[in-house]
Amino acid sequence: MNITELKPSAIWGYFHQITQVPRPSKKEEKILAFLKKFAEEHKLEYDQDAAGNIVIRKPASKGYENRKTVILQSHVDMVCEKNNDTIHDFDNDPIRTIIDGDWVRADGTTLGADNGIGVAAEMAVLTDDTLEHGPIECLFTVDEETGLTGAMNLAPGFVKGTILLNLDSEDEGEMFIGCAGGMGTMAYYKYTQEKAPQEYYYATIKVSGLKGGHSGGDIHVGLGAATKIITRALYAVREKMPMVLAHIDGGNLHNAIAREATAVIGVPMNQKEALSVIINELDGDVRQELKAVDPSVKITVNTADAPAHVVDADTTRRLILGLYS
Repeated sequence: MNITELKPSAIWGYFHQITQVPRPSKKEEKILAFLKKFAEEHKLEYDQDAAGNIVIRKPASKGYENRKTVILQSHVDMVCEKNNDTIHDFDNDPIRTIIDGDWVRADGTTLGADNGIGVAAEMAVLTDDTLEHGPIECLFTVDEETGLTGAMNLAPGFVKGTILLNLDSEDEGEMFIGCAGGMGTMAYYKYTQEKAPQEYYYATIKVSGLKGGHSGGDIHVGLGAATKIITRALYAVREKMPMVLAHIDGGNLHNAIAREATAVIGVPMNQKEALSVIINELDGDVRQELKAVDPSVKITVNTADAPAHVVDADTTRRLILGLYS
């Protein structure tokens, strides 16, 4: 079975079309052009404001002209995250969907159901002639994932309705009337390069196999975060032996729970076996902790080429302690 065979066919058909249109945050030109073409093909009135938001209007059914106008709202951008071994250009490539039992997933990338399924639902409403309804305004906002800038800059009077239903939610059959909000924090470290000790053993520590997820919608599930686990590994090593840090990397987006992370470190040559023991023990601990929610997690350690430089000791200490706390 493929995605276009799912029911209700209108919603899944439109969602499939949306997955074929690249739409990273702040790069929504293609999906906006797609929506404009959709409106024109169905002879629906549409408008666009200076922020890029689009509204498509559907007149009331006969006999419902005096009903209140209802606004349906969703955002067109998506979180663009992929596994390290997946080749995908989010600016140009379509999302590859997979039917996995009762779930629709993506092949090595985020799916974009947040909020593509909301967009698809609005498109289905706009084209369903069997519905009996008052005036409808379907509002498609931009750049939700990186700051809600489309919604924040919505032009006054751009929509006329007084009832708005936001279709960006994860819980079927439930309605929300508010949220807790959010906050972003940026930390900057200035470091000095030091010559890498050549008598050290260098290794790559890698965290992989995690599911990842949305840092808002999935934060309560208890999923593993690769950035936290890699920091935990570095902290454990540093507590037991001298260590230098050459490289650390994990996660790509502030609103996605990181699936993978890596670090290249160096330890005294006579601590090579002890390093493997520490990482293997941590691997077992993390597997046990996350077995119910992230059963495929793993932490590996492999020999790496000796780097030319490492981060100075004080910055390494502050970085690990800052991330670990």
